[in-house]
Amino acid sequence: MHRWLASFLVSFSFISATRADEPNAEDKKLETVFKTYLDEEFKKRPLEATRNGDHRFDHLLDDVSAEARAAGKARTQKMFDELPKLVSYEKLSRSGQIDFEIFRHSLKRDLWLIENTRPYEDDPRVYNDLATESVYLLLSQSTEPKPVNLRNAAERIRQIPKAIEVAKKTLKNPPKVVLETAIKQNKGAIAFYESSIYELAEETPMLSTLKPAADKVVPVLKEYQKFLETEVLPNAKGEWRLGKEKFDQKLQLELDAGVNAAQVLADAEAEMDRVEGEMYVIARQLWHKHFPKQPMPPDDANGKRLVIKKVLDVVSDEHGKPEDLVKDATTMAGKIKNFIREKKILTLPEPDRCRIVEMPEFQRGNSIAYLNPAPPLDPKSASYYAISPPPREWDAKRTKSFMREYNRHMLQILTIHEAYPGHYVQLEYSNRHPSLIRKVLWSGVFAEGWAVYTEGVMADEGFGGDELAFRLNQLKWYLRAVANAILDYRMHCTDMTDEEAMHLLVTRAYQSEGEAVLKVIRAKQSSAQLSTYFVGRMAFQRLRRQMQNELKEKFELGAFHEAVLSHGTLPVKYLPEIVGRQLGVRK
Repeated sequence: MHRWLASFLVSFSFISATRADEPNAEDKKLETVFKTYLDEEFKKRPLEATRNGDHRFDHLLDDVSAEARAAGKARTQKMFDELPKLVSYEKLSRSGQIDFEIFRHSLKRDLWLIENTRPYEDDPRVYNDLATESVYLLLSQSTEPKPVNLRNAAERIRQIPKAIEVAKKTLKNPPKVVLETAIKQNKGAIAFYESSIYELAEETPMLSTLKPAADKVVPVLKEYQKFLETEVLPNAKGEWRLGKEKFDQKLQLELDAGVNAAQVLADAEAEMDRVEGEMYVIARQLWHKHFPKQPMPPDDANGKRLVIKKVLDVVSDEHGKPEDLVKDATTMAGKIKNFIREKKILTLPEPDRCRIVEMPEFQRGNSIAYLNPAPPLDPKSASYYAISPPPREWDAKRTKSFMREYNRHMLQILTIHEAYPGHYVQLEYSNRHPSLIRKVLWSGVFAEGWAVYTEGVMADEGFGGDELAFRLNQLKWYLRAVANAILDYRMHCTDMTDEEAMHLLVTRAYQSEGEAVLKVIRAKQSSAQLSTYFVGRMAFQRLRRQMQNELKEKFELGAFHEAVLSHGTLPVKYLPEIVGRQLGVRK
């Protein structure tokens, strides 16, 4: 065992053993109340149970009828009203009070979403999840015995036609941009049940126990495809903008970070100017290496952006082949993990359960990559860092642009963000926390903020060596998070056009045209989520600055990171209190 690690574990054990928040009787009552509520929700929402690693209902599929949805709202309202009567907030330990607040806030947010959004009427992607993710998770992540997973998968496949019938009766007037993505994903679902499912199940089609059910669902999905394309698409004129008032309400509920939409926008616009200034300082140092015969452009705003853009264009040519994306990311992951250990940035989880794979076709359309973590209630399952290659239908020019955007520097940063020490590592730590509430009701702001924060940490600690090109790309990647928050606000709260959005992303955030097009589509299909990256990263940066200023020479980076990760994926507003207490700067 490394001397630093042994020393840290001793100090961490001491902190844990002497904390004042040991669970009391009221804490245990809260957990019982939550577990009872969760049991009922999982029974009614089997896909959510599977996502969380509870496999009791893997043979069932959600009832998404209007009656079932109304009953779900009633259950949520009842728990929201009764929770303060069932559990005494004043009698809880401070840790229990935080769990109580997280639970009640989650109920409040769910009620707002039920009352203010109409996903079953307006977003056909929710039915895509039922048709594909419900089965894919059983075959890719469940730790149940294979025969059990196959049997449950077949049972679920047989129930998909019922969900599709609800979709055909319920979908009214979805936004065209949302429907177009759902159509692409449904094509992927058809291909999944025609062929991919057998490879995933490690069976030959002719002998597979899944074939009878899969053969019957394929024509259902093909008929649904025709329905979406010929009946829904011609009339898809729904409004995707949320509007200023609803956006602010949703943002505050989603973030739970003590900031409103106007504050996030102001912070992001100021940060964009600051980061762009840093990028110019680096780009001008690389200018004469790449353009030895050209004078530096004038140092006004346009000239500075020209310097950044031209240097980025040159270093973006350092990329691999589309078919090697997964292989290249796997190689990079090994180097990144070695660097984390050498620099004592934190202790990596053992065993390593992260699998780097090509993104399934039915999950493509919104992003280049994602981390599908081990479910919190089945933590021994694998996590999947999935990367999407450029679509097959793209021409050579568009594919080239994609690969330049995800050059070797950017692929390293992507792997840092999604896997080490980003999402995979953070969520592995989170799964160890004893609180059931924090396991299930985790904060997206924490998760995304941590991943963005670690990109900067790795660069600051010297990953990439003396390559200024790596630092320039890291800042460009961070600028995405900043631009995400601006785009999120302006797309949903103003009349920002696609052209104005493209100008922001291409001119100010230095994204390729292809990448920017996908981000505009994503902004239209979501609201509030794109702000989580920036808000979370700013929270971690402020927390670290605060802890360093208070601890001074006693500050240890690895110990700080371990303290941050040891309390679950909770709202970032609690971090100064709980991390400060663990590091000895709070009582």
